[in-house]
Amino acid sequence: MLLTQGPPAFAQKAPPARADVYVDAKGVLRWQGSKQEVALFGVNYTTPFAYSYRAHRKLGVNLEKSIDQDVYHLSRLGVDAFRVHVWDVEITDTLGNLLQNEHLRLLDYLVQQLKARQIKIILTPIAYWGNGYPEKDTAQTGFSSIYPKGRAYNNERAVRAQEKYLGQFLNHRNQYTGQLNREDPDIIAYEVCNEPHYRQPEAEVSRFVQRMVQAMRATGYKKPIFYNIAESPTVANAILGSPVQGFTFQWYPSALVGGHTLRGNMLPLVNQYPIPYAQDPRFASKPRMVYEFESADILQPVMYPLMARSFRSAGFQWATQFAYDPLAIAFANTEYQTHYLNLAYTPAKAISLLIAGKVFRQVPRGQQFRSYPWTLFSTIFG
Repeated sequence: MLLTQGPPAFAQKAPPARADVYVDAKGVLRWQGSKQEVALFGVNYTTPFAYSYRAHRKLGVNLEKSIDQDVYHLSRLGVDAFRVHVWDVEITDTLGNLLQNEHLRLLDYLVQQLKARQIKIILTPIAYWGNGYPEKDTAQTGFSSIYPKGRAYNNERAVRAQEKYLGQFLNHRNQYTGQLNREDPDIIAYEVCNEPHYRQPEAEVSRFVQRMVQAMRATGYKKPIFYNIAESPTVANAILGSPVQGFTFQWYPSALVGGHTLRGNMLPLVNQYPIPYAQDPRFASKPRMVYEFESADILQPVMYPLMARSFRSAGFQWATQFAYDPLAIAFANTEYQTHYLNLAYTPAKAISLLIAGKVFRQVPRGQQFRSYPWTLFSTIFG
């Protein structure tokens, strides 16, 4: 993948050190003050939680030093965006109370380190996941251990637990920065929950989304709230008509858990990112983000730049790969086997991510390209 020579038609400057974001009248996410469009590109990273946390502990690795090292490597790769679905199951009780424990402390520490490198953050407070994969679940305390995601939105006790948790999480004061989560200028937005599973009737979904947004706004939080619209298309109208400010998507075009390295020309898989709601005015008037993406089971260092180009063509302003392997355990790739990205252990793929970040920031939002493989020049862009 090559960038064209000469100045790009659009190039985002470095994100401002301290500036909130807002959604303009046309549904574009912009920085307060400069009014420049937001275009941020980066990774998910999970060391404070679940398997990654346990693996570091088993190896006797100092978790703070590991986070320091990984965040440094991310900064070298030009990453300016971080997202993670917080393992609520490890930092809450069954009633939704926030627990002041080691997982939450390490998340606070990670946020501080990201801020020091001017990496902006979007958090997804509710994951619904167990904490085991690829092992069995262990030592889970939270509401997600008893309310599966397919029932968490229409069980009254589960809904109340989530309302309580969201309020307490946004009002949590980071013990390293001293800032409330809801006021931290580097946490530019929130996605409510990770990959929810809904079904008809839509009215139940509508009520749930409204209650989650109300719980967050009741804290005084004023920045954008995003919501997943990719996982349950049968109730998309409920999400489109909800009081959220943006929509979230993922992209795993080569599927997941192939069990072996995929070979061949995979570029046709990432030529375009189709959005079924693109012409719906309820969708077109709000910003959109890619919370997770990966060229799963592919080690060829050519996929990320074309994926970034397709994201910008589809109007995305945020994209974060899932998931960056912590250096201490990346030698074995045991956390998420189908995903493999680390500067030291997959250097070509890591440099591909660096190039993709430049593509994402330089290609104008909405710019269209001829379809690959029209000519060689289909892959020369900038």
